[in-house]
Amino acid sequence: MPNVLSLRCPAIPLVRIGLVGVGARGLKTLERYRFLRHAAICALADLDEERLAVGNEALRSSGRPEAKTFAGNDAWRQLCAQPDIDLVYICTDWASHTEIATEAMEQGKHVAVEVPAAQTVAECWQLVDTAERTRRHCFMTENCCYDAFSLSVQQMVREGLFGNITHLEGAYIHHLFEAEESPWMIEFYRRHGGNPYPTHGLGPIAWLLGLHRGDRMDYLVSMTSKGTNISNTLIRTVRGRSILLQLDVKTPRPYSRMQTLCGTQGYAQKYPVPTLQFADGRHLTGDEALKEAERHFTGDAAERWKRGHALGVPNEMNYTMDSRLIHCLHHGLPLDIDVYDAAEWSCIAELSRESARNGSRPVTIPDFTRGEWQQLSGHQLAF
Repeated sequence: MPNVLSLRCPAIPLVRIGLVGVGARGLKTLERYRFLRHAAICALADLDEERLAVGNEALRSSGRPEAKTFAGNDAWRQLCAQPDIDLVYICTDWASHTEIATEAMEQGKHVAVEVPAAQTVAECWQLVDTAERTRRHCFMTENCCYDAFSLSVQQMVREGLFGNITHLEGAYIHHLFEAEESPWMIEFYRRHGGNPYPTHGLGPIAWLLGLHRGDRMDYLVSMTSKGTNISNTLIRTVRGRSILLQLDVKTPRPYSRMQTLCGTQGYAQKYPVPTLQFADGRHLTGDEALKEAERHFTGDAAERWKRGHALGVPNEMNYTMDSRLIHCLHHGLPLDIDVYDAAEWSCIAELSRESARNGSRPVTIPDFTRGEWQQLSGHQLAF
């Protein structure tokens, strides 16, 4: 079956969106789309009719038409079957992501699915197989790829300022166990045993390394600390580069995604203090590092981030992500994040647990491109 690398589909004049899941994340998505052109929220699905009413009230209050609503256990399936929807945007609990995304693609819809897109390697293959068979886009909404500092570092890598990349670090360190919201998520962390939420740390790293675009992840080893459930996963790529991923949502420590890059000619990190250091002796920290990074904050994604900031959107990363998604669908371009990204980044959840539960033994990471990972060269945003 042909792969869907750089998949192009017919341009869509107005992207008609069906939103599945009108909880906290879904409502934020719904609110965010009032800032975007060439897109309209046309349908809402949720288990709870009251949440659907809240969603339509949000549409009305921002001057948008109300959406069709579907309530109950089969609401998502009814929404996916609607002929007047181009994109199904999935903001449900993690366990349902793959099933809904698969059904949407089978019904001829493109998909935008919250992170992680899948929980098991089998589900990752299910997404890839379905996308290849249906020739539909499966976009995972990893907003951290659109972090301003990360976008700047990506541009600096393109300019060769860090030399050859040798090692990267990413994380999701967020003290959630004192939070009252998302109790299901907290319970999931408690009993998982590995890293069930790897994509915030891994997404920007994957772009920097060009994973399945000239390199790919080969194998990992993982361990989880007793008591605090801190997960540490070390990954080696086929080209011999290393990645450290960490997850900690229980320890009362400062928020961090690390965002660390080591190269033969330089070093960059965002947390805990923005830092840039180069082989020529320049060492910049704090505001100086941010100012230098801003000089390289260029390109289409950067301009969209700046536009979102000027508009006063609640989260510029989310705005940039959705703006890029709609732009690509509207113009018939390949998406920034494809189904292979969704599978590669999500599969770390099961594989890190497998390694941690078996004495940190090495675990092979599948090649979801089936040998085509060298077909492209580096990660590129389509224009």
